[in-house]
Amino acid sequence: MRIYSKIWLFVLLCLPLLTRAQLTITGTVRDKGNFKGLESVSVLIKELKKGSISDSLGNFYIKEIPKGAYTFQISSVSYKTISKKISINTDEHLFFELESDANFLEEFVVSGTMKELSKMDSPVPVDIISPKFLYKNPNSNIFDALQNVNGVRPQINCNICSTGDIHINGLEGPYTMVLIDGMPIVSSLSTVYGLSGIPNSLIDRVEVIKGPASSLYGSEAIGGLINIITKNTKSAPKFSFDSFLSSWGELNLDAGFSYRGKKASSIVGINAFRYNQVIDNNLDGFTDLTLQNRISVFNKWNFDRAQNRLSSIAIRGFYEDRWGGQTHWKPINRGGDEVYGESIYTNRFELIGAYQIPSKEKIMLRYSYNFHDQNSVYGTTPYLAKQQVLFSQLTYDKEFKKHGLLLGIPIKYTYYDDNTSATSLNLENNPDNVFLPGIFIQDEWKLNSQHKLLLGLRYDYNSKHGNIFTPRLAYQWNSNSGLSTFRYNLGKGFRIVNLFTEDHASLSGAREVVIAGALKPEQSWNNNVNFVQKFIFNSGFLSLDASAFYTYFNNQILPDYSTNSSQIIYDNLSGHAVSKGLSLNLDLEFDNGLSVLLGSTLMDVSKIEAGIKSRQVLTERFSGTWTLSYQFLRSKIKLDYTGNLTGSMLLPTLNELDPRPSNSPLFSIQNLQISRKTKKGLEFYGGIKNMLNINPAKKVPFLIARAHDPFDKNIQFNTKGNIIATEENPYALSFDPTYVYASQQGRRLFLGLRYSFN
Repeated sequence: MRIYSKIWLFVLLCLPLLTRAQLTITGTVRDKGNFKGLESVSVLIKELKKGSISDSLGNFYIKEIPKGAYTFQISSVSYKTISKKISINTDEHLFFELESDANFLEEFVVSGTMKELSKMDSPVPVDIISPKFLYKNPNSNIFDALQNVNGVRPQINCNICSTGDIHINGLEGPYTMVLIDGMPIVSSLSTVYGLSGIPNSLIDRVEVIKGPASSLYGSEAIGGLINIITKNTKSAPKFSFDSFLSSWGELNLDAGFSYRGKKASSIVGINAFRYNQVIDNNLDGFTDLTLQNRISVFNKWNFDRAQNRLSSIAIRGFYEDRWGGQTHWKPINRGGDEVYGESIYTNRFELIGAYQIPSKEKIMLRYSYNFHDQNSVYGTTPYLAKQQVLFSQLTYDKEFKKHGLLLGIPIKYTYYDDNTSATSLNLENNPDNVFLPGIFIQDEWKLNSQHKLLLGLRYDYNSKHGNIFTPRLAYQWNSNSGLSTFRYNLGKGFRIVNLFTEDHASLSGAREVVIAGALKPEQSWNNNVNFVQKFIFNSGFLSLDASAFYTYFNNQILPDYSTNSSQIIYDNLSGHAVSKGLSLNLDLEFDNGLSVLLGSTLMDVSKIEAGIKSRQVLTERFSGTWTLSYQFLRSKIKLDYTGNLTGSMLLPTLNELDPRPSNSPLFSIQNLQISRKTKKGLEFYGGIKNMLNINPAKKVPFLIARAHDPFDKNIQFNTKGNIIATEENPYALSFDPTYVYASQQGRRLFLGLRYSFN
């Protein structure tokens, strides 16, 4: 008993000392410029993973701190983060001062004017998509990754081979030009499948222009532009790895490596994707998702030269084998009429280069080459196509007084050959060869510190269609504070249509393709008004971005499905077409770890012919996107809730008897992800995609018309070539897989691992 009494006495005597060892820290965080206390600033003791948030006066309070030396990390939105090592031996009151981060609003873009400048100073509105945004909803390719960008929507066009395109403000995919490092590397043939396999690990950012850019980039930039900019070889991680597996059996791998030498630096990116599960949840006898095996390898080199002159070269190789069709299809059935399948082999090579010519002036030569070989069979219809595109452009960039002059001389050569009537003459093969030399000039005129005017004019000579002029005008106003920006853009666009390379419907199914006369180039005039208002407050940052757009089309080429149920008729529109609408983005960031990005677009895309207005197929009138993220500062756990909402679309039904709804329902694809980073740089992530299990096969009698008779062996025609209703075919339909508005891939789980070493 005496021993226990002595122990208790010792504990009682030491208790004040033990209690005293737990210290209390108070402090104040102020603005370095005006010494005002800052609210909602995060104060974190890194070693203890303990922290506090400052109150309205900038004061914070942290208790139960043992004696020792600790690293205090002080961070707030729109302020530069600071870290200080402080020894704590007694209760203390600390003072921290934060400096405004001028770069917080300074994102740099190049796509709008071909010059690198801050997003705020660009007279052309450009949306920036960062890798962090892409990580919030991980995908195996850039096509799917854009689904949560306001005004941009990946559209699936076939239930069997999952071909798709990217719509910007409701316009079809061929109206959008896709660039890699500023080069028109994704040609018309590769728009269908070429957006797969670009390694996400190498993407520095994606820049999106919603509106015409033909005056700088030429044909195919009539409706918008997507510029995928790869990472700088000198700042890329030495090694990066990102892989995920879904409950559907999809396996994706992205890996990146970098090398930095004395005279050169390089990055290598590898993307591999495999999906080999035959799934038929709607029991129509066809695969719900196209089976795919692909690999892509990208290598970029930068060479050190005197006076930091640019010299770089990059190559990419791509191979993909995909198929979809009846679930018992095998490669031996390829091209036969016993088991229906759509099988596509794609081989692709790309080269991109840039060389700054030694001179006192800024003269840049850029060049690219791509080769695309597609060996495909759609049932019994083969489509064998090869395309080569050679492009070079010499630019002269000169600053003088208040003017920024850009002069460019581009030349483009396109070779295209396939086994269709597009490249035949008098029953003989006649490959398509098009030369497109041109010249453009652009003057960016700074009227004063708040006003800027951009004037541009481009002239191209198309070896088949002759002279093409595309003018451009842009005006920008910035407030003195830099928080308000108004932009107006006006431009003309043109596009040479490559029918068989762009419209999968012309190949799939049993419809006959009819081209009504010589197709003329499409032309458009686009107006775009944009206003941005930013708010910076002590606890966060808010940006409002509103736009109104109006595009008027002449000679637009649209497929006609309704005149003859067994044909697709292509012709220039005798009237005109219009795309108009409003969009709004709200970007809200809090320093407590919460960020919110909301977007919505209202639009009307229609054609007017013979005084009759009709909607464009597969174009919604309303769409919305959102990304909500919350970072738990202590546990390093992050939640990301992403989604999109798509309004009703007019769907391509075959005739008036077709029992399938002519309009799609309002639908929403929603995803949830949880991720956590470790001290060693590993990041674990997982979640659920398509939480609501949206599937277009629900609540329709069938998705693929006459899936039981894919070769149309049992349909009958009248004397005019139209399908007639019979007892076996009561709706007078032919086999058709193009009735689709979303992927058939339903709810699924995913789990991934990401690592980066610098």
